[in-house]
This record gives sequence, structure tokens and C-alpha cells, in this order.
Amino acid sequence: MAELVPGVRTIVVLRAGRVGDFLMTLPALAALRAAYPRARLVLVAEEWHAAFLDGRPGPVDEVAVLPPVPGVTLPPDAEPGPAERAARERFTARVRDLRPGLAVQLHGGGRNSGPLLRELGAGVSVGPRTTGAPALDRWIRYEPLQHDVLRALEIVALAGARAQDLRPRVTLTNADERELTAVLDGGVPRDMVVLHPGAADARRRWPAERFAQVGDALAERGLSVVVTGTEAERPVVERVTAAMRRPAVPLAGRLGLGGLTALLGRARLYVGNDTGPRHLAEAVGCPTAAVYWCGNLMTAGPLGRATDRPLVSWTTHCPDCGADAARGKRRCPHDGSFVTDVPVAEVTAAAYDLLDSPVTPR
Repeated sequence: MAELVPGVRTIVVLRAGRVGDFLMTLPALAALRAAYPRARLVLVAEEWHAAFLDGRPGPVDEVAVLPPVPGVTLPPDAEPGPAERAARERFTARVRDLRPGLAVQLHGGGRNSGPLLRELGAGVSVGPRTTGAPALDRWIRYEPLQHDVLRALEIVALAGARAQDLRPRVTLTNADERELTAVLDGGVPRDMVVLHPGAADARRRWPAERFAQVGDALAERGLSVVVTGTEAERPVVERVTAAMRRPAVPLAGRLGLGGLTALLGRARLYVGNDTGPRHLAEAVGCPTAAVYWCGNLMTAGPLGRATDRPLVSWTTHCPDCGADAARGKRRCPHDGSFVTDVPVAEVTAAAYDLLDSPVTPR
């Protein structure tokens, strides 16, 4: 492991992206906090990060909200206009005024994020480097088939930070609880399990009818079933509840991230797809049984099995055109599910096993 960077008073960490992307950096952020306990840790991210982390205990002291940046918060081929360029200049000047002693790049291979990191004027920069990316002061080769938690820990080790934990940890707040109780004015269901049938990538979605079968099996054990999703996922949430023989509580589009955090913190089990909510459930200590495509399991699956069980699909070719998704360099245009071969019995058995496990919270 590399030596600590001397004299660091401010650390900036670049990591934009979705919920799961951020949560998988938390062990690395905790390692930085332990290695540099007196430094101010500034996360360079997006507005939702700032809202979610506001008032929440954890390693991050402040969020510096990114302006539109091609390849980071915009598509790589986007052409920023005068307003976007001016916003980036203001943002860069503000972060440089913090006089960061250390800048950490956790956002991809660095082709687009590396130049942004170098603009921030840190004394030492660390991160991964893919082909065509600028070299930072300390860097490792970016390899796509690496678990995101372990990659982030390997990167912060370049700055002398040692892993404290492999599991993301998120602390519940009173604001989370207030949001949840405001939405569920009839009270939070007792002895509850959460089904989450959506996913941003349609290829990661297990069929809604199968979620319904698992939901019925859990309801038959006397558990209350809540089905969550974003507003965009309302159709799949409604398909699940309509297909169930037993009643369930649909919550599509009703909970923000804080309310979902509180809900998962109270649930006995999460059953869903490979999504940000799965990572959030793990981070608040809710056991998870989740459906994974084999490629995603390698980079984003749970690292432990005591309270987290991935149910794995080994489909490697597009069900529509036969393109090799495991080795193909480009994504085919089809959105057919890659995880339909995971049987209902396998998911149900994992759910029962977690509910009956002596190490699973009751």
C-alpha cells in the first residue's frame, strides 16, 4: 500500500452516477476518512447526492455539485454551450479555492473524468486509467471486470487508505422516518418484506409475474408485502400487485430516496433486481435476495452471503439477436431480459432461507 499524502487538509472525491454507483464507493470513502481523520472530505457529485447526504452521518463532509460535464454528467459526445462552460469554470474555481491536497477519481476509467480531476488543482491525484485517459500522479490500470467496491478500495490505497469494511453503510435519519410516515399515513406494515421489480436497464428485470409468485409465497407465511418502484416503474409495480392473489401495498413513485431508506431499514427482506435499492437495502442492514445477470454479479454483486443472496442468470447472448453480451464490445439495441432463466423456486428458497437464518435480523 502506498504512503499517506502529507499535509492533506481537503480531499475531493469525484463520483457521479446512480444510487448503486455511489453506495459501492462508501467503503472507500470510509477508508479515506479513517486514513485522514482531520481532512475535509468533499464529494464531487450531483444534486441528488447533496440532498441524500444532507444531515446524514457518514464520511462525507460536503457535496460539491457538478455542472454539466460531457462524459460525466452528460453523454460523452455532448457539446456544452456557453452557459455550461461558464458553470464549469465557476465550479472549478470554487473547488480550487478549497486547496485540495488530494483528489481521488472514482468515476470510470478516467478518459472524461481524469481531465476534470486535474483541473481541480490538487497536490496529488489518484485514480484508474483506461486507454486514452490522462495519467494521474498515482494510478492503476482500469479493468472493467472488477468489482466496483474492490476497485474503489484499490484506488484509495494509492493514497495510503486501508479498507475498514467491505460493506456499504448508510445511517438512517429522522428525516428519512418522517418522509416514510408521511407517505404511509396508515402506519408502516408489520413484519414486512419489500419487492422491487424495476431496474433502469430492462435487461436486468426479472418478469413481474414471477415477483408476484414470490410475493404470494411470502404473504402465505404471514408477511406484509410492499412493492416499490419509481414513478416510471409504476406499470411494472401494478403488474406485480395485479398478478398477486394476496394483497400487497404498491408504492410506485411515492417514496423519495430518504423514505425508501427508512422503509428498507424496517423491512425483514428485500427481493428484487440488481438495482440501487438492492445496494441501499444492504447498506441499511436489510437482507437481500436479488436476481443478477452473471456479468453484473462480477462487478456489483454482494461480497458476502450471510444476509445477501444473488440468484444468478448465466445467459450470455441476447435473447433477441444472439449477440454475445459477455464478450461483445458494443451493446446490441435490444432490451430483452437476460435473467428470465432464474426459477421462481430458487428465489423463493433463498428468501425463506434468509428469513429463517439465525444471523438475519428479526
